[in-house]
Amino acid sequence: MSAMSKLWEKGVLLHKSIERFTVGNDPELDLALVPFDCTASKAHATMLGEMGYLKGDEVMQLVVALDQIILLHEKGDFKISVSQEDCHTAIENYLVREVGEVGKKIHTARSRNDQVLTALRLYYKDELNKIKALAEQWIDTLNQFAKEKENIDFPGYTHMQKAMPSSISMWAGAYVDSMKDDLKILNVAKELIDQSPLGSAAGYGVPIKIDIEKTGKELGFAKVQKNPIACQLSRGKLELSLLHCLSQLLLTINRLASDLIQFSMTEFGYFSLPEEFCTGSSIMPQKRNPDVLELLRGSYHVLLGYETQVKTLTANLISGYNRDIQLSKEPVMRGIKLVKVCLGISAAVVSGLKVNKDKCLTAMTEELYATEKAYKMVKEGIPFREAYRKVAESIKDRK
Repeated sequence: MSAMSKLWEKGVLLHKSIERFTVGNDPELDLALVPFDCTASKAHATMLGEMGYLKGDEVMQLVVALDQIILLHEKGDFKISVSQEDCHTAIENYLVREVGEVGKKIHTARSRNDQVLTALRLYYKDELNKIKALAEQWIDTLNQFAKEKENIDFPGYTHMQKAMPSSISMWAGAYVDSMKDDLKILNVAKELIDQSPLGSAAGYGVPIKIDIEKTGKELGFAKVQKNPIACQLSRGKLELSLLHCLSQLLLTINRLASDLIQFSMTEFGYFSLPEEFCTGSSIMPQKRNPDVLELLRGSYHVLLGYETQVKTLTANLISGYNRDIQLSKEPVMRGIKLVKVCLGISAAVVSGLKVNKDKCLTAMTEELYATEKAYKMVKEGIPFREAYRKVAESIKDRK
C-alpha cells in the first residue's frame, strides 16, 4: 500500500474530477478528528489483541505509532491529502509506512463507516464538554453582573411598552435561568451521543467474533449501540439533537443581544458598551455601532441554517449508509465553532457592560406603578376588577 492509496482501491484510478467532488472538504474537516480516530484505533487494536487477531507486540507497535500521529497532529504536522480522502486513510497509510504489514491489520473487523461514527462521537462529546464549561462561565459572568447591579431598578416592558418595575439583577437573572435550562438540553444531547458504534462496521456487523463492550468501555462511552443498522440510522439524528441544543444556547444569546441593542440606544440609555467594543461609520463621525451585538443576534439564524441543512440531508435516506450523510459533517462542525465563539464574546460584552443608573431611575415613571396601586386597593377590600378600572381612569384623566 502506497502512502497515497485509498482504503477501498481495487486497481482502478478514480477520475480526478470525481475524486475532488466526492472527497469534498473532508481533508480539512477531518483534521479535527485525527486524535479521536487514533484513540478509537488504539482501543480497537487492544481488543483485536485480546481476541487473538493481533499478537501482543503487534498491538504495541500500532499503539506507539498511533501515539506518534497524535503528537504530530498537536504540532500541526499531520496532513491529509485529497487522494487520501479522510483521516482514516491518512492514519492507516501512516501505520503501514511506519510498522509495515502490521499496519494493514488495523482495519480488521471494522469499516470506515463505524470509524467515522466513533471518531465523530468522541469529538462531539469533547466539544460538548468544552461548550458546557463556556456556558457555565457565561452564567458566572451574568451572575456577577447581577450582583454588582442588584440595587438598580429599571422598567420592565411588554409589547415594547413600559409595563411594571423591574431591576438589572432580575433581568440578568432571567438569562442565567434560561442558559441553565439550555444546559439541561445539552446534557440530553450528550447522553444520546454517548453510545459506542464501534463494531457495527458498514452497518451490518462483522462475520467474526469481537468484543464491542470492551472497546466501548475503554473509549469511555456510557453504553454500546448493539444493533448495527441503528448505528447508521442514528447518524444525522444525533447531530440534529446536538445542533438543536446548540440553537437553544444561541437563542438565549440572541435575546440578550436584542435587549442590549435596544436598551443601549440613545433613546433609552440604560446600558452602554465600552468604546473599544463598538465600531464606527465610514461617513458619520458620531457613530458608535453595536456590531458585536448584531452579529451575536444574527449568529442564531446562521446556526438554524446549519440545523436545516442536516435535517434535509438526513430525510428520505434508506437504512444503511448513504454518502449524502458525509455532507452533514461540515455544518455540525461549523455550528460547534460558532457557539463557542458566541459564548466567549457575549460573556466579554457583559463583563464590559456599563449601566447608567441615573437614566434607569429617570425611566421609572409613574405608570409603571399602576398595577401596584390597584393591589393596594385590593388589600383594602376593593375587588380587583373595580380597582383596575379606578386606576385606569385616573391615568386616563391625567392624560
